[in-house]
Amino acid sequence: MMIINKIYNENCLETMERMPDCFVDLTVTSPPYDNLRDYDGYLFDFESIAKELYRVTKQGGVVVWVVGDATINGSETGTLFKQVLYFMDCGFNLHDTMIYHKAGFPFPEKTRYNPVFEYMFVFSKGKPKTVNLIKDRLNKYSGDKVARPGGQRKKNGELEGNSAFRNNKSKEIQLYGVRNNIWYYAIGRRNSTSDDIAFKHPAIFPENLARDHIVTWSNEGDLVYDCFMGSGTTAKMAIILNRKWLGREISKNYVDLSNKRIEPYLHMLF
Repeated sequence: MMIINKIYNENCLETMERMPDCFVDLTVTSPPYDNLRDYDGYLFDFESIAKELYRVTKQGGVVVWVVGDATINGSETGTLFKQVLYFMDCGFNLHDTMIYHKAGFPFPEKTRYNPVFEYMFVFSKGKPKTVNLIKDRLNKYSGDKVARPGGQRKKNGELEGNSAFRNNKSKEIQLYGVRNNIWYYAIGRRNSTSDDIAFKHPAIFPENLARDHIVTWSNEGDLVYDCFMGSGTTAKMAIILNRKWLGREISKNYVDLSNKRIEPYLHMLF
């Protein structure tokens, strides 16, 4: 039996083995990137994890996979693209390929351009059942009137007009539009999080990144899972956003770290 709102200290395959089919609404996670970080010396079985994630994800559920590549012997490994194809082989749709743009980078490159982004692959089990697109992109021409678009183009290139376009109806541009699929976040202390304890983990992602995906792909009361809980970011933001949550972390050190980090927020659990 699964106990929710808990971080399990074990291999994530053990955790998911106890989950029934179609159990999780949303997974937000970031796996170890090749050998870029030492996560207490632990490795993971990607293919088995991908299969289990498909099984435990609800129909219409989403997996957000934040990932990057190592550079070995002068070449990026391409591991992340292999993972994408395998997720699709498991049955997932690649719903969106998103970019996490970091406002800064750890060190300058001498032979290539500075690395300032990572991928956020959004996989869905069928059509996503929840999509709450964030509207925070400021429209330069808000308040103006514009003609509505005339629909899609035909194969011959002609525009297939709709009735609103033919009747020359117009609408007002709103102040904020849906954001694009490149998301910008400041990183480092006081930026990724104000929780100093989180930086005892070697690779945290920004709280706002987890928040934005949880808001977009789930509703209050949904179950949010992180199979590589790390410093507890996903759990913390799920609690704040009134979601149920479930985590797994194989390192006892990081489980203790995460539990200490989320302790001040546990009173918010419904």
